[in-house]
Amino acid sequence: MDTLDRLLTSRRAVIKIGSATIVEPTDGALRIEWLNAFARDVAQMSQRGTAVSVVSSGAIALGSKALGRSGHNAALEHSQAAAAVGQIRLARAYADAFANVDLTTAQILLTLDDSNNRRRYLNSRATFESLLTHGVVPIANENDTVATDEIRYGDNDRLAAQVAVMTGSDLLILLSDIDGLYEGDPRTEPGARRIDTVERITADLERHAGEAGSGSARGGMRTK
Repeated sequence: MDTLDRLLTSRRAVIKIGSATIVEPTDGALRIEWLNAFARDVAQMSQRGTAVSVVSSGAIALGSKALGRSGHNAALEHSQAAAAVGQIRLARAYADAFANVDLTTAQILLTLDDSNNRRRYLNSRATFESLLTHGVVPIANENDTVATDEIRYGDNDRLAAQVAVMTGSDLLILLSDIDGLYEGDPRTEPGARRIDTVERITADLERHAGEAGSGSARGGMRTK
């Protein structure tokens, strides 16, 4: 089954959006036109019968802009403050964009503890299930305002994989500013070959995966 077939036939899907995709790397502004187009795409998927959950980065980047700080390599307390400011802006932007296509969104903030603790995991899964059953689009993010190293997923790539398991999804899409896995960084190595299909993860393949390329991002291909 190719990618298009999976998109057309999936029952449930999780779509992860990286900071560099939803926030302009140059000035930290939200990419409103892109978000509106994304909402229209999700609406089309919903009309075909696919229940979509979204895992979105961008809160720290948005909050850092509002606070006049850089979100890259900031002290923990500054990043958490930026997340608190940015998360409400991010949630409002999603609510507005999806309202334009007659979809309701809900915000879910998670930490690693919510996966490791059985009761919290079951409660989180039940919340997702109820929202999806009612046609609501959950917008999940790591709860950066309270998460420390001990209770962090680390980045939203891992969180998206956990949400896919939690929701019983048969499709996980990771959106980023790079269109796939390459043998090298295509931004600095124009001849780098794209690897379209990965049958097996090997040590050689892992060497091709790089870290985050944007100052506002934390994941990168290595976590995918």
